Amino acid sequence: MNFWDYLVNQHAQLFADAYQHASAVFQCMVVATLIGIVIGVVTYRSEWAGSLATTATSTILTVPSLAMIGLLIPIVGLGVAPTVIALTLYGLLPIVRNAIVGLRGVDPALIDAARGIGMSRAARLFKVELPLAWPPILTGIRVSTQMLMGIAAIAAYASGPGLGNEIFRGIASLGSKNALNQVLAGTLGIIILALLFDAAYVLIGRLTIPRGIRA
Repeated sequence: MNFWDYLVNQHAQLFADAYQHASAVFQCMVVATLIGIVIGVVTYRSEWAGSLATTATSTILTVPSLAMIGLLIPIVGLGVAPTVIALTLYGLLPIVRNAIVGLRGVDPALIDAARGIGMSRAARLFKVELPLAWPPILTGIRVSTQMLMGIAAIAAYASGPGLGNEIFRGIASLGSKNALNQVLAGTLGIIILALLFDAAYVLIGRLTIPRGIRA
């Protein structure tokens, strides 16, 4: 069976796996973004706290994904739980680092002007600092998403959802007539999803970042 015939015969399963893969990455990115921005907001004013946050999230990223999922299985079991926890943890570093850099890069004169017109600290944060720091934060989100697209494939090791199941089935049946088709289908599916997500982020950037800031 050639690759095209395999895609035609297995399109329903491939679409289901692709949907689960995209859904898992999207949901984990939402959680990682919220946590990462909160960590950035809490730590960016302190050099020590910011360094600690960056170092801690960097350390998490050094743990091999297969080892991370393997360590989580005895704690939370197989399936979705270890996938969600691992992906969320892995997605933190670029978001935390870019949030800190973005917030520290806001012009102090703008903050002083906001303070001068009577804005509270919370108002300055949400109306001045975070909007100006949004471009680097969005860049961090894009980087995290691209990483998680690949890492999510390892979730199949813990019976997690996604296109990794297709890749693992192919690896487990090496030598069979469809082994290469399965690995190739899963890999290409992940690449396509990554490109679609990145295109969506480009659109979000154009809609949410004023042209003056983009320039």
